Parts: sequence; C-alpha cells; structure tokens
Amino acid sequence: MNVVIIEDEAFAALRLKKMIRDYNPEIKILAELESVEASVKWFKSNPDPDLIFLDIHLEDDLSFAIFEQVNISSPVIFTTAFDEYAIKAFKLKSIDYILKPIVHEELTAALKKYEDFAGLKRNTVDLQSLYSLIISKENKYQERLTVAVGSKIKMVEVSEIAYFYVMDKGVYLRTFQGNSYSVDFTLDKLEEMFDPKMFFRINRKYVINIQSIASMIAYSRSRVKLELKPKAEDDMDTIVSIDRSAAFKKWLNT
Repeated sequence: MNVVIIEDEAFAALRLKKMIRDYNPEIKILAELESVEASVKWFKSNPDPDLIFLDIHLEDDLSFAIFEQVNISSPVIFTTAFDEYAIKAFKLKSIDYILKPIVHEELTAALKKYEDFAGLKRNTVDLQSLYSLIISKENKYQERLTVAVGSKIKMVEVSEIAYFYVMDKGVYLRTFQGNSYSVDFTLDKLEEMFDPKMFFRINRKYVINIQSIASMIAYSRSRVKLELKPKAEDDMDTIVSIDRSAAFKKWLNT
C-alpha cells in the first residue's frame, strides 16, 4: 500500500508515520506534505496513492483547496481536531476520519476499513458540501479538545484549560485541576483555535487562559511577570515578552 500524509504539524505527522509503520512496516509513505501548494505540486507530477491521510487545516489554506486544483481519485482518511458534530457529518458522507490526537486503535480501525473496501467501487465524495460545512464552522472557536491518555482518548473542555506551554520540544496543556496532557498542535495553531478573549500568547512558551492569572508583578523594561494557577514549572517562563506587553495590557481590558 502506498500512502501520502498531508499534515502541517510536524509532531502530528511524525506520530502518524510511526503508527502507520507499526501497523504494517510494508506500507510505503510516498510523501509528507505540509501545504496546499506543496500538495498540488506533488499530485500534478505523481500518480495517485492508494490512500491519503489528510488534515483539514493546512498552513496556507483548507485542504479542500487541493481538490479544486487537481483531480484525485484516492480515498481519504481525515485526521481532524473538529468537534463531534462535524465528525458526524463526515461519517454521514462516508468519509473515514481519525480524531486528533491519534491513538493506535483508531488508526488500526481506519486502515482495516480501507483494506476491507479496497478494490470496491466507492461513493463519490461531495467535497463541496464538506467544504461548506467547514467554512460554516470557521468563525466558531473550539469548545473542547481531545487528548491521548495512554491508549485512550480524553475530552477536555476549554473552561478546564488553564494554559498551554512548551517543554522539551513538546506542547502540553495544563488544567485548573493540575493535570498535564500532551497536545498535537503548535502554540501558533492553538492561538487560532481558541477564543482570543479567553486565551492570550504571552511569549514563545505560553498561551494562557485569563482565568489562570493569580497575580501580576511589574518586571524590568516595563514587562509583567505572571504567577499562574496552577503554578508553572518555572515562573521565569511566565514573563510577558516585550513585543507582546502592549497587546497583553489591552487584552486585560477587553
């Protein structure tokens, strides 16, 4: 089986690739693509793969834009962080999906489903309807986030998230209850996913919920040092950067 992975989150792509190889080392990954532009270029010069793993949001556009520029007949498994309502719509349109963060059981089920139907005539996917579905949700922010806890998936409500932070090259969320979970998104992507009235990027390591601020202390060069609840691993990492200080003060007053 030849597959293509279209995913703009490096960690998520690496995780998916490892799981695919764990499932079957003979599966050949022809390409790992990060954008609509790169994907269109690849598909114009290469034959269609047997299967495509496709993220919805790419760095330059929604992935549906790929299908508007090239004719692709390969079946698609979406790897998506959309909520359960959008997922139900995908299922009704006979498109398989894996809810992020991806776990082995979900990937195995999706690949087995593909293998069961390989060689059979598939229903034509109504990409325009799916595109309209996604667009209709574009102005709505995430209300919950799924995280992997071992082999299980846990759903975390946005109201439970105190902050997101970077540690050891990974990105994590911490709840107000003090629990930490790994997430498959960069801080840049998380900024886009959640209501900016509630969450703010204070520096290169933290995106915080306004409710997580326990106290604020004047720091050097007109900066602000935050004490968060629950307490951060290193308080020195919770200083609002100089280039974000003005926007931070404005955010507090919105």
